Amino acid sequence: MHLCSIIFMFEQINPKLKETFKRRWVKVFFAFIVVLMVLNLVFPPKVKVSYSTLITDKKGEILHAFLSTDEKWRMFVELKEITPTLRKAILAKEDKYFNFHFGVNPIAIFRAAFNNITKNRRTSGASTITMQVVRMLNPNERTYWNKIFEILRAIQLEIFYSKDEILQMYLNLVPYGSNIEGIKSASYLYFQKSPDRLSLAEVTTLAIIPNRPTSLRLGTKNPLIVEERNKWLKRFQQAKVFDNQLIDDALREPLTVTRHEAPKDAPHLSLRLKKQFADKAIIHSSVSKAIQTKVEQMVGNYVNRTRAMNINNAAVLVINNETMQVEAYVGSAGFNDKLDGGQVDGVQAIRSPGSALKPLLYATAFDKGIITPKNSINDVPTNFNGFEPDNFDRKFNGKVSIEFALANSLNIPAVKVVKDLGKTTLIEQLKKADFQTVKKQEKDLGLSIVLGGCGVTLEEMTQLYAAFANDGNWQRATLINNKLTEKKVSNASIISPSATYLINEILAQLKRPDLPNNFDYTYRLPKIAWKTGTSFGRRDAWSIGYNKKYTVGVWVGNFSGEGVPELSGAEIATPLLFQIFNTIDYNTSNLWFRQPKDVVSRQVCAESGDLPSEYCSNKILDYSIKNISHTRKCTHLKKIYVNLSESISYCTQCLPVDGYKEKLYSNLAPELISFYELKHILYERIPTHNPNCTRFFKTANNAPIITNPNNGSEYYLGQNDTQQMQLACQTANDVGDVYWYINDRLLQKTSANKPVFFTPSLGKLKISCTDDKGRSSSISVMVKGE
Repeated sequence: MHLCSIIFMFEQINPKLKETFKRRWVKVFFAFIVVLMVLNLVFPPKVKVSYSTLITDKKGEILHAFLSTDEKWRMFVELKEITPTLRKAILAKEDKYFNFHFGVNPIAIFRAAFNNITKNRRTSGASTITMQVVRMLNPNERTYWNKIFEILRAIQLEIFYSKDEILQMYLNLVPYGSNIEGIKSASYLYFQKSPDRLSLAEVTTLAIIPNRPTSLRLGTKNPLIVEERNKWLKRFQQAKVFDNQLIDDALREPLTVTRHEAPKDAPHLSLRLKKQFADKAIIHSSVSKAIQTKVEQMVGNYVNRTRAMNINNAAVLVINNETMQVEAYVGSAGFNDKLDGGQVDGVQAIRSPGSALKPLLYATAFDKGIITPKNSINDVPTNFNGFEPDNFDRKFNGKVSIEFALANSLNIPAVKVVKDLGKTTLIEQLKKADFQTVKKQEKDLGLSIVLGGCGVTLEEMTQLYAAFANDGNWQRATLINNKLTEKKVSNASIISPSATYLINEILAQLKRPDLPNNFDYTYRLPKIAWKTGTSFGRRDAWSIGYNKKYTVGVWVGNFSGEGVPELSGAEIATPLLFQIFNTIDYNTSNLWFRQPKDVVSRQVCAESGDLPSEYCSNKILDYSIKNISHTRKCTHLKKIYVNLSESISYCTQCLPVDGYKEKLYSNLAPELISFYELKHILYERIPTHNPNCTRFFKTANNAPIITNPNNGSEYYLGQNDTQQMQLACQTANDVGDVYWYINDRLLQKTSANKPVFFTPSLGKLKISCTDDKGRSSSISVMVKGE
């Protein structure tokens, strides 16, 4: 019987068996699909690749590149860097049906399999770009089983990723010999440009090398590479992939490349960002490469000159005041310099600020209404309960104005303002500006904080001064390009716009001692406000300046902490500050800070800076903050009744009927009188009070001020120690004699402002001083034996 007849008879006899058979195959097929889908979800493709970390400037140019964790140059190429020329060349070379298949090209597989079987050897490949990506992600021996694995994984990749992303993976992983992988790495290391700037000839060159990375090594086999490149260019021409003119130009393009070093600019910033964003392949910094390069060169050249004075390092931070982005970050004079720790990041190093915190102090005092720029303050030797600061030049200026004290960076007036303001207020201001070390040291800080008695960083100081350029609004400077991130930046208002303006006007003055000698009255002086600082022991030199556009912080010194006699903010740090401003912002704008409406001018007494009284004849204009600044009346003169010969003074109780007159005398502070006596400066003393007067002066305001010893101090004496203790005080202008008491027993009568010496006994001593008006003050000390 014919086979067809048998089958026909079977179908007629058992149609139900046939239907059951079909249903089973459908179920098996769908079960197979479900299993594949489950496996696809349970075992997704692993695309975890270790890339080289790239630090770019704000325009996307690479500043610094780091090797990947497996020591490869594997730079991540962004989708925007894959140009149409690059895409067409790669697809025409590797996989012209890439946009149409599902990860596998069945026709190519059957063709390759037929050729390999008939010729008994591997004559052609069938790998698509997607399959090559699978192989580069999971390199295995080339076997038929592994090929099946590649096919399945390729299909899986197509499910999870778009065509653009798969092409991007391919371009990131293709080998170029040695430890170079990815077209971006090859583009930078050989052609020194990004992939989106490659010509057709360069693109074709990089397209052909991955198939033969050893025999076609750039830099050593350039003639052979040109020959192979031109073959492919002609194939592109035949396939009409590119215009003939473009092909002709590419054929004539020479190839003279060699391998170059990866970019290594801004090393301190790059290391910091790499540590901060460890999981990112590309970190877009806020730095301007042009400004960064210029500042790095200036710092290096400048320190090469200062090394003759044993000053070996410097650090600079440049902040754009409009965006609060860091545009230059130089951590040291030379990253590879081993002489003074070139790898130390001077921007983050904790140093002493010297006098550089004074602008914040005076601005805060302006806002509190305690002082105005023309107010007078005494720059004389002063004992602040054991703390006796000195000026940088070890000289004293007597009575000066607040603006003079700030412009000349006088120490004693600054400490006085801290005392009047309260050190806690200043510390809170620094905490608002996120001074981290100040937060840690808060409990241990004293009046010396304004003279450098705390730890700060160049970054913190430059951010603080940037607040003066932004109406007193402090904001953390960012190292990342804000246009590419939505991260919010912390900010705080630490100073009012009015107080900020007063500080800006003072710090922009040109007649000041911290102006470098070689910049005086020259065209090189930029229009900026600036302040210097020199730490104790001349270990740190600071100069920080700002205008509307930039704030530049400069630190100069030795990372070892070694002091240098020639080191000062004025003569060493400021010249570099001026050079930087003249380079990055030379006469670009005539804009300056506008006077706020709340800053008004008023007449004040030239002697005190307070509002004039009826006795004030010399008046000047001073700035004040409306409804904030004090309204004290001037008391620099006081009316005294004296006899006609001006040898005796009277009070209202002992004033005679006639034979007297009124005369104005300077109302000098006791500390200023002591300074005049010490320096033999002439001043008009108030005559001795009428000896027949029975009035007792109980006013405590003019009581003697005991300046030595310090209240609450402890003194130690040896068994045979005969050292004496000095007693000293400061008195008002109308005091002739003072009386010293030890434990309420009279020790000695002496002239005012004249020291007294005595041998103390062990134990607690009460020391009192009473002037000839009956005004008295007391302190206590403890004397212990060793």
